[in-house]
Amino acid sequence: MVLVDLGLRDRTYIVTGASAGLGFATAKALAAEGARLVISSRNEESITRAAAELGENVVGISVDNADPESAERLAATAIAKWGALHGALISVGGPRPGTALDTAEEDWRNAFDSVFLGGLRIARSVARAGSDGTSIAFVLSSSVKSPIPGLAISNGLRPGLAMVAKTLADELGPNGTRVNGLMPGRISTDRLKELDAKGGDPEASRRASEKTIPLRRYGTPDEFGRVAAFVLSPAASYITGAILPIDGGALRTF
Repeated sequence: MVLVDLGLRDRTYIVTGASAGLGFATAKALAAEGARLVISSRNEESITRAAAELGENVVGISVDNADPESAERLAATAIAKWGALHGALISVGGPRPGTALDTAEEDWRNAFDSVFLGGLRIARSVARAGSDGTSIAFVLSSSVKSPIPGLAISNGLRPGLAMVAKTLADELGPNGTRVNGLMPGRISTDRLKELDAKGGDPEASRRASEKTIPLRRYGTPDEFGRVAAFVLSPAASYITGAILPIDGGALRTF
């Protein structure tokens, strides 16, 4: 059997929000291809456990993306450990659910600091410290293209961050740095299970949602992780400024 070599062996990546869900799935895919990783989350115990599960070429550190010092700490850790940095998957837990009318201003500010400013800081830090062929990917949401009921903060912030990704692709492209965005649809993570449970009948909510997806099922975190690993890899060397859906065909827009 002929295997596709993504060219990830001995390359170094940062993966934030990596103790579980989409971040962990991406870290797992990268590690399986031989990449060296600095993974992070806010919870020290969970990120230490995730790093141990992923293997010896993975370092876990506890940082909050909203902390202005986190971006430089992540990049510095990668350089100190492996002498190079080749990219990052920038992921953060989803903002608090709620409507635009009733969501507290504090929740908007907190989400802006972690989702938007935190993501921008990490991208800037990676761009400054990155080696030739640096690749950055933002984990966004299908709310970039279409609002999701009950997720007003995500609907507000994710489209703006997608435009930041495309702007960075323009600005960093001449240096050979690629920047892309990934739009997960309904991927079966703990976050989605919580959202499905809000109506009181999570199984009914899931069945109703699956009927709107052409593949008629939720995606798995591993399905997202494999796409993310490809986009970050040298195998995707001519992809930049793209905002890619990973949603089983659910989005009805281009």
